[in-house]
Amino acid sequence: MAQARKITPIRYKTLVKIFELEGFAVSRQKGDHLILTKPGINRPLVVKTSPGEVPVTHIMTNLNTAGISRDRYFELLDIV
Repeated sequence: MAQARKITPIRYKTLVKIFELEGFAVSRQKGDHLILTKPGINRPLVVKTSPGEVPVTHIMTNLNTAGISRDRYFELLDIV
């Protein structure tokens, strides 16, 4: 059986690309926060641009809000 991959901190630009592949778009920026929206998703995703690496807790929260599974996240991460 394959070992499960671990979600680790990644650059914010990589995370934004992953969400863009799923149909999200940057709708605005407020300070060091990017706001991403997608029709049909009630809450916007918030990605912090500093210090550059997005913590695992923020990745997990945004995946949950976006309705993206862990497996789909890794599929998209391999594409980016």
